[in-house]
Amino acid sequence: MAEEEGLLLASSPNRSSLSSSLLSEISNASTKPFVLAFIVGSCGAFAFGCTIGYSAPTQSSIMKDLNLSIADYSLFGSILTVGLILGALICGKLTDLVGRVYGVWLLDLGRLLQGISIGISAYLGPVYITEIAPRNLRGAVSSLAQLFAGVGISVFYVLGTVVAWRDLAILGSIPSLMVLPLLFFIPESPRWLAKVGREWEVKAVLLSLRGATSDVSDEAAEILEYTEHVKQQQDVDDGGFFKLFQRKYAFSLTIGVVLIALPQLGGLNGYSFYTDSIFTSTGVSSHFGFISTSVVQMFGGILGTVLVDVSGRRTLLLVSQAGMFLGCLATAISFFLKENHCWETGTPVLALTSVMVYFASYGSGMGTIPWIIASEIYPVDVKGAAGTMCNLVSSISSWLVAYSFSFLLQWSSTGTFLMFATVTGLGFVFIAKLVPETKGKSLEEIQSLFTDPPEDSTIF
Repeated sequence: MAEEEGLLLASSPNRSSLSSSLLSEISNASTKPFVLAFIVGSCGAFAFGCTIGYSAPTQSSIMKDLNLSIADYSLFGSILTVGLILGALICGKLTDLVGRVYGVWLLDLGRLLQGISIGISAYLGPVYITEIAPRNLRGAVSSLAQLFAGVGISVFYVLGTVVAWRDLAILGSIPSLMVLPLLFFIPESPRWLAKVGREWEVKAVLLSLRGATSDVSDEAAEILEYTEHVKQQQDVDDGGFFKLFQRKYAFSLTIGVVLIALPQLGGLNGYSFYTDSIFTSTGVSSHFGFISTSVVQMFGGILGTVLVDVSGRRTLLLVSQAGMFLGCLATAISFFLKENHCWETGTPVLALTSVMVYFASYGSGMGTIPWIIASEIYPVDVKGAAGTMCNLVSSISSWLVAYSFSFLLQWSSTGTFLMFATVTGLGFVFIAKLVPETKGKSLEEIQSLFTDPPEDSTIF
């Protein structure tokens, strides 16, 4: 195929670096419809990052301007995740069907609506990108698109040090406004088209994505054959949403749910929403801390994007999870030293370093790859239900950490981060023992690997 020839040329030995090879592959395999679809996915991820990154640099100014208590701000910070839960409840169906006084109440309402939007797009975006990308570029392109979430967080961390919180909120609406008109011009997912019975459009869409001169016959045939195979199984036993709980989906459901919940239970929203509290409590300059954190998070994300289709998903997940564990442990040690008045001159440096290590590690793997894997491992007949379940568990976990974090810090700062370190350590073991590698396989091959063993009734 022309697509494969382009990929072979791009990966030839005379390329000077991995990054240049990756860029060459993307250039050779991309068309205008694919680039447009990638831009939409990236803008959606960037808007997600802007929303997540908004509350950390604005915490002090919002609490001061609106005279908010810790409980008030905890509600504001966590209400985003309530919206995420609401969005998660409907994201799966959409995946299948369509492709303080008044001041405080308005503040909370806006945050809630943002959460609903993110709850929908957090799963839909990765699913769409993985379903239209060539298999050899799927990890890199998906990671690159999701990297813009980290870029959004980083940009808002920096802007939050110089822009008033009200103005920053207005700036955060721009990416979403950019996406709206573009949605009318991007191609539909060929796998969704096959699922809903529009088989005759599959090859045409693939040609627009791969290029008119590409041979897409094998890819189209694989998609159609696997979709028909899934439909035949669905006709025999169609349990609706609860079909997801059959024994044959138990392994893939466990992998998706645990991977997506791990960063949340490992303290992500505590670090993301309340970074200002961490810096202030340990004597770090907030402005310097936010800027430094932004730089390392973007660097980690870029590194992960370059390596995801080289080292593979599983290796990056292990490295990322190990780094997050070390970051949590170092943060706990810095709070312990601060509380016991030990090494007072070095504690701020340790605290800043620990936060930077955490975010750089998160950006390199756990920030993007769990969503990529979740979008890869479920077949079309349960993809919507699986998306709802993964998103719901992630959102509830996110809310638990976001709402309780300030109270946990008052209880024991050291203990809080030791708990997060424990979760990330267990997560490392989980990944090492159970998570398989999906690099280099087509979506149909991955899904067949997870679901084709003999079917049993249910896992309950």
